[in-house]
Amino acid sequence: MLKKYNDQKLSEVLKDLIQDKNWKAKLYQSKVKEIWILKMGSIVASHTKEIKLRRFKLIIVVNSAPLKQDLSYSKDKIKDIINEGLGEEYVKEVIIR
Repeated sequence: MLKKYNDQKLSEVLKDLIQDKNWKAKLYQSKVKEIWILKMGSIVASHTKEIKLRRFKLIIVVNSAPLKQDLSYSKDKIKDIINEGLGEEYVKEVIIR
């Protein structure tokens, strides 16, 4: 019986699988939620009703008007923080609702 050896590392195989199956958006969705809680703090996270990634757009729904106003002034900074956490320029736009 012949054994077939593959020179590819497991991390490379998983990365290729994620790319091929379009799982990247789903993987990043859960990662963005973790980054949001870690970087923005518990107070901001507690006032966040929903956070979604849709077609390279980060949609943040908050239940506080003053917080919404503050976040709308910081859209570029939020985009940079999330992209830094993801390790690539994935988020192109931030929408605050």
